[in-house]
Amino acid sequence: MLPLASQRSPKPEDLPSELSGLRLTKQRREVLAVILQERDHPTANDVYLRSQNRMPSISLATVYNCLEALVSHGIVRQVNFEREPSRYCPNLADHCHFQDQNTGKIHDVFFKEGVKLEDFLDLPQGTEISHLEISLKGNIGH
Repeated sequence: MLPLASQRSPKPEDLPSELSGLRLTKQRREVLAVILQERDHPTANDVYLRSQNRMPSISLATVYNCLEALVSHGIVRQVNFEREPSRYCPNLADHCHFQDQNTGKIHDVFFKEGVKLEDFLDLPQGTEISHLEISLKGNIGH
């Protein structure tokens, strides 16, 4: 199980050697540690730049390959906003993403207790949802 946001951020060596059936190589552990560290939905380029601190030899291509493996094994979630670069989220709980257009910051938004998708979406009869991705954009009033 991955550390919660309230716990200290893991160092790559604190992470297991395998997760969700994926062998965590040194590079994958570094990329995952970076994503878990700030939880600010970094882009691949953000992950690459942050990884350079502890692993100067890592390449951008390796970061992309690591991210692809982490996403395909359900360890992190890929988040897309229109034509912007993909971002990566370690929060696997059902939630949406809200992007503040003033700051660009992305916030995790959770469903209120007891609210069901059927209560606010007009889904076809018999629909079974296997994947949820809702992205919202707007401004946070100051």
